[in-house]
Amino acid sequence: MSTDTASGNRTEILAHVRKTLVELFDLDTADITPEARLYEDLDIDSIDAVDLVVELKQFTGRRINPDDFKSVRTIDDVVNAVERLMHR
Repeated sequence: MSTDTASGNRTEILAHVRKTLVELFDLDTADITPEARLYEDLDIDSIDAVDLVVELKQFTGRRINPDDFKSVRTIDDVVNAVERLMHR
């Protein structure tokens, strides 16, 4: 049984985040694991993070409060934050 994107399926959110990071920052898909740290492992800086949040806003169709992403450190944190947004 599969869940569509609108319901915030974690696997689909992770796939979208991975695709977005590859497209925006030319990262290697294999490096984008749930445990990967945005700043230390993927070399994403604060400007890149803003670009990511803007894209995730389009993906979710919801306003994203920057404070929701202040504590985000890993890819899994990003997936969790998007999942929370989609279930509001």
